[in-house]
Amino acid sequence: MARAPLLQLSGISLTFGGNPVFDDLSLTVQEGDRVALVGRNGSGKSTLMKVMAGLVEPDRGEVIVPAGTRVGYMEQDPDLSAFATLGDFAAAGVGEAEAWRVAAAAEGLKFDPARPVATASGGERRRAALARLLAEAPDLMLLDEPTNHLDIQAIGWLESTLSESRAAFVLISHDRAFLRRLTRATLWIDRGEMRRQDKGFDAFEDWRETVWAAEDEARHKLDRKIKAEARWAVEGISARRKRNQGRVRALAALRAERAGQIRRQGTAALALDSATQSGRRVIDARGIAKSFGDRVILRPFDLRVMRGDRVAFVGPNGAGKTTLIKMLTGEIAPDSGSVTHGTNLDIAVFDQARAALDETASLWDSLTNDPQMRVSGRSDQVMVRGQPRHVVAYLKDFLFDDAQARAPVGSLSGGEKARLLLARIMAQPSNLLVLDEPTNDLDIETLDLLQDVLGDYDGTVLLVSHDRDFIDRVADTTVAMEGDGRAVIYAGGWSDYQAQRGEDAPEPAPAAPRPGGPWDGAPAPAEPARVGLSFTERHRLESLPAVIERLEAEIGKLTEFLSNPDLFQTAPAKFAKASEGLAERQQALAAAEEEWLDLAERAEG
Repeated sequence: MARAPLLQLSGISLTFGGNPVFDDLSLTVQEGDRVALVGRNGSGKSTLMKVMAGLVEPDRGEVIVPAGTRVGYMEQDPDLSAFATLGDFAAAGVGEAEAWRVAAAAEGLKFDPARPVATASGGERRRAALARLLAEAPDLMLLDEPTNHLDIQAIGWLESTLSESRAAFVLISHDRAFLRRLTRATLWIDRGEMRRQDKGFDAFEDWRETVWAAEDEARHKLDRKIKAEARWAVEGISARRKRNQGRVRALAALRAERAGQIRRQGTAALALDSATQSGRRVIDARGIAKSFGDRVILRPFDLRVMRGDRVAFVGPNGAGKTTLIKMLTGEIAPDSGSVTHGTNLDIAVFDQARAALDETASLWDSLTNDPQMRVSGRSDQVMVRGQPRHVVAYLKDFLFDDAQARAPVGSLSGGEKARLLLARIMAQPSNLLVLDEPTNDLDIETLDLLQDVLGDYDGTVLLVSHDRDFIDRVADTTVAMEGDGRAVIYAGGWSDYQAQRGEDAPEPAPAAPRPGGPWDGAPAPAEPARVGLSFTERHRLESLPAVIERLEAEIGKLTEFLSNPDLFQTAPAKFAKASEGLAERQQALAAAEEEWLDLAERAEG
């Protein structure tokens, strides 16, 4: 049976500052659609979503919403000035019978409805906007980076809520795990063109590479044809000038077609240069503890960080992750215990609050006024890993154009600010890199590149992130802040942490049930359930094969690495670390396989 359209864009064209954002773009969103909207930073994803929400008027084309269809949009920067508290804002327009939804969303998203608007942070305001959208329960939800400022538990709650909702939604997110879990179709904006694939985000990257490979092949063939025709024009036209003017015009048309092709945007030229090698032992923390008044942030805790370690810190917002890292780096002192640093430490910090950036300064000044980057006597050059570079050329490495060099930092998008901060810290040689929420607002291609750069980095990395996929790709140790001041060390990344915790792992808080119906007040589509398993266990059973496959691949690489008979003699430290990593992954694999067998047996029962 055909599904009803909820929203239709027909022939949409939009231009900003003389540059076309979209030209003749059309798309349809239907009942039950769960769509990932993907594209590079600056490709127009958020602008398109505002067009869909009716907040931006296109230059040409139609936005058609059938009568009676309710479309809800999560505002990135909501105006709460007319409301006293976050709860007042979230409940605006929600009837008394649906007020329970606001309370449920506030609990799941972890914000206090009684918090005065005047004292609320930007993240709390965004969570209140998301709660308002969920409470309104529209037919179509437009969600622009809903997981920003959410901790992992809140992201899990939102995943469960959206998966159980009957509403359609279009979703922009950098969180791969979130996109894979929720989406069934993908809209891809690439150089002003919209493509659709009726498969979820899990299939996107293979699809993208296939499209780009076909483009490259077509461009190669066109170049060969132009070259052949140009040779003919030089060598063979003189004797047949009158008869072959059509062929000459065809050559001109081929050249015009080639010139008119829009090149793909490159990736940022991310690179890290290690400073003088640090000592083998980077940080040795013994019995460190911290409290603020009656609130215990950290109970006595020991951690030893060795050179080359990648340590991720996870836990709910407010659990003390950033405070712990600041104690480890010496920025703040513990109430008790000691922190000892190894020799020759050079620390570079990526701050989630972007405090190092002056919103009123230009991008040019942000780099040239930095004492660590300044080139003596030159106002147009910066020192990048020991070499002078022209400031505009260095900005281009991070995908900024000439016009942006003199623009204020405050005019940049979240992703552009993140790239500018990366440009600053990557200019400095370092051997200890502290990354506090680096993935917020970065597009997927830049995240891929950042992951590769960290993989090749010779120094040590301390990482705070709520991006489960990124933690899995980067971390070899996870420190979980588990509440009440407890911090526990686990081998591996997020999936390894979950596997090691097993049944003790915290489950996302369920949506509060409405008497007689689910979250959105209407029966959700029935899904085949495995007997004897909860929703979370079913999801775990589906995800474990990928965990097992990844562990097997890592074990294979480590085994191959250790097979070198000279390794123990030539690089004993690498041999010891690889051996330890192999044992940890073998243990994690055994646990994952046992867990899968148990869940599969219960599902069949």
